[in-house]
Amino acid sequence: MDSLDLVNRIEEIILDKQGEDILVLDLREVTTIADYFIICSGTSSRQVDAIYNGIREGLKQSEDIVALHAEGTSNSGWILMDYNGVIVHIFSPDTRDYYRLEELWKNARVVVRIQ
Repeated sequence: MDSLDLVNRIEEIILDKQGEDILVLDLREVTTIADYFIICSGTSSRQVDAIYNGIREGLKQSEDIVALHAEGTSNSGWILMDYNGVIVHIFSPDTRDYYRLEELWKNARVVVRIQ
């Protein structure tokens, strides 16, 4: 599965778990750390966990894909999942406002924005 197909599958899972403010950034022109960032928010720590578990379990079951690394907790307000070419950031709204990744990576091309 290429990076863009993986982005689309993760986006479907986030929408299914009612994640909010989904942003997909194409990083290929600005860095080599990943092809894409997916940034989304959950309205509560429970929803952040649901999004995380939905992605983790959904990709394992349907595609036999596991994250290379995951860190953070819903209680911290930020969970990061590294799928090599695709890095997923699941935030609480307050933590997302604090770190403002969209601003940090403003030179990246916006692929998808679902608010």
